[in-house]
Amino acid sequence: MPDRKPREGFEPLCELVFRPAAHVVARPLMPLRVPPPAVVLAATATGAAAAVEIGRHAFLAAALLLQLKTVLDNADGQLARMSGRITAFGRYLDSESDLLVDAAVFAALGLWIGPWLALAGFALLTTVLSLNFNVERLKRAAPVTPPDRSRAARIYALVYGPQDRLAETLAPRPSSRTVVVAANFGLSTQLAALGVCLALGHPRAYIGVVAICLAVLVVLVTIDRGNT
Repeated sequence: MPDRKPREGFEPLCELVFRPAAHVVARPLMPLRVPPPAVVLAATATGAAAAVEIGRHAFLAAALLLQLKTVLDNADGQLARMSGRITAFGRYLDSESDLLVDAAVFAALGLWIGPWLALAGFALLTTVLSLNFNVERLKRAAPVTPPDRSRAARIYALVYGPQDRLAETLAPRPSSRTVVVAANFGLSTQLAALGVCLALGHPRAYIGVVAICLAVLVVLVTIDRGNT
């Protein structure tokens, strides 16, 4: 698709399932001049609704809402690229909204799997997503922090800056293999996996899934460091 974001890696579930669905959403919004941040906020509200459903033990409803949230997550970027309204604010809002939704979802999960296990799951997912983003960025040698002093930029630097610097230390020269594998552990795939675990009534199983993802990335990054 012409509105696809250039990436070094390829996330099959996102590219083959969620992006085509998001295109169906984004295309009719363009002539209506709906601003992309409005779609980000809709995705955030959908993710928050999923957290509420988890708290109510309505796991199937939560699983479906998380997939809708993923579709909207993809739609906002597509809408921005199709309409030429790509902004730093939109990028910051998207990243910060994702983090808020993830925190809300795991807080709700804590009611059923225990707060410490939920906190561990949140930390694991945040680390995997940070590596997913940063090995791609480092492979392209792209800058991480645009030179603006907006409130959104300051919040982004406060929340994500330490993660980005840690990734630069751990994986300064990621291999193509690491980038490809990390791409398959992106947020679209993670929420799909969480949705499956919720639908099956076994949310604890997702903690094992995301732990395996992190373990694989740690092994690959360690091999990359040994080869440099």
